[in-house]
Amino acid sequence: MISLLVSAASAFCGFYVGGADAQLYNDATLVVLLRDGTKTALSMQNSYQGPPEGFALVVPVPTVIQKEDVKTLPPEVFSRIDRLAAPRLVEYWERDPCDPYKYDVQKGMVAMRGAGIDMESGSAPDDDLGVKVEAQFSVAEYDIVILSAKDSSGLEKWLIREKYAIPAGASSSLRPYVESGTKFFVAKVDPKRVTFEGDRAVLSPLRVAYDTEQLALPVRLGLLNSKGEQDLLVHILGRDQRYEVANYPNTYIPTNLRVTNDVRERFGAFYEALFRNTIEDNPGAVVTEYAWQAGSCDPCPGPTLTDEDVATLGGDLVGDTNPMSWTLTRLHYRYGTNGLDEDLVFRKAAPVIGGRGTPDAEGHFTEEVQKSSSSQFQGRYAILHPWEGKMACKEPQRGIWGGPDGDELPTPKGAGDSMAKRTSEAIELSKVLLDPLPPAEVKPRRKEKPAE
Repeated sequence: MISLLVSAASAFCGFYVGGADAQLYNDATLVVLLRDGTKTALSMQNSYQGPPEGFALVVPVPTVIQKEDVKTLPPEVFSRIDRLAAPRLVEYWERDPCDPYKYDVQKGMVAMRGAGIDMESGSAPDDDLGVKVEAQFSVAEYDIVILSAKDSSGLEKWLIREKYAIPAGASSSLRPYVESGTKFFVAKVDPKRVTFEGDRAVLSPLRVAYDTEQLALPVRLGLLNSKGEQDLLVHILGRDQRYEVANYPNTYIPTNLRVTNDVRERFGAFYEALFRNTIEDNPGAVVTEYAWQAGSCDPCPGPTLTDEDVATLGGDLVGDTNPMSWTLTRLHYRYGTNGLDEDLVFRKAAPVIGGRGTPDAEGHFTEEVQKSSSSQFQGRYAILHPWEGKMACKEPQRGIWGGPDGDELPTPKGAGDSMAKRTSEAIELSKVLLDPLPPAEVKPRRKEKPAE
């Protein structure tokens, strides 16, 4: 998690039923970072379960945030970005080898299947605790203060005094941020301003904008709420730029693998097994699952990001909302209560391609991740249906692939019922993979200076 949820909160999450998205995981954090130069917009969606008066959010930020730097977002944008970047399942049918071109070759080539702060009491510096309120304001249902602190134990005492239920160990977790001069974005919900769906409080996602030389995500603080393994899904929008981590190993999810037909109904369990195998082979690695222009995709699980989506996520701050100007990178990291020794720091990375193309005549894909002039990488897995009809011609042309009977493939279908939760089903990769797993290309942790 990126934040300290000072209550009994569950992790953030989002869902795309057509692939291995955030709701595949029991405790998943989903954030979006838009980066251009030093300008950064951090967007957060929470899935807090509980009474609104029990929710508060503490996020380390590099600078003092003002009201104009904070806004609430429509939750749908997180679902769209998660759906677009999630690994996907596709299908190909071999065309009639005796008449493979009787269909419109522009149709049906691939299909994606579903596989309340007391504002008065905190407004003045607290000399005895070393805590200073740098700014305070309200946005939608949130009352927000920006704090600086001289001592982590003083900050902990201040939060307790202001009736925040701080988890055990908060002082030690806050210490490195305090010592580095980090400020703290603290948001608390006013129950009188909350929207309800039935008995459930629906809290607005938040976007916070700031300038910083280093692009980083303060995930260590969230370990205070962790009850075990958690999944962090980071989506980074960079202007024509892919990103990777600078201070942990990097690897790519194996892609373009053929799978058996029953994976269609068990795609969630399949992808969980594949992801777990990848991180077991590469301990501590952050896994790249997607890197592609935000305004295009192939196959497309749904609409790409629009100008409005990019503006919502921070493009309005830099004057460029064209989705084709931005590369969307999806990074996936799984960690436990002791799995992070430092926050994630990101750097610019060279463009790559992978998870593209059609099967060859023997039904194989190119599995290697390759360098390119622009990024087009995705986690993609395929079910192939070889031709089983008659071949009465003298020179059959095998290995020409498209849709079923040459028709355009059906609209991508949601498969929520087939998406397995991380702990609910085990699947043996050897029984569903038709290709051997390629050796992972791991880029080890390096101490070089991160790029902006």
